[in-house]
Amino acid sequence: MSRAMIVATGLLLAGCGEAAIPRPATIAPVVPRPIPTTGLERVMGRDAAELTRTFGSPDADVREGTARKLQFKGPICVLDTYLYPPKGGGEVTVTYVDTRQPDGSPIDRASCVAALARRGGGK
Repeated sequence: MSRAMIVATGLLLAGCGEAAIPRPATIAPVVPRPIPTTGLERVMGRDAAELTRTFGSPDADVREGTARKLQFKGPICVLDTYLYPPKGGGEVTVTYVDTRQPDGSPIDRASCVAALARRGGGK
């Protein structure tokens, strides 16, 4: 019986120990990489008038607050240009572009811009 008492006491004392608190894993901060703009000189930083001169009338013109999206379609691709005002106000200009093939498949952004610019500034 004394053996059972010693084991029971040992188990009780083991339960009184400090429990290890798991520490959350350290996560490295995500640093956004700049989006390459090589080949997009005809688009990035341009306003709506410049885009219209380059690609013709947009196929879609969507406004939301101070932002604007102009979409240009061609037989090879679709170009979405996103125009936002600079800090402190002013004319909205392109700060981001997205491209895709008509079926939704990916296409190189610079190739799409070049293809649409070749369509002669319009449909």
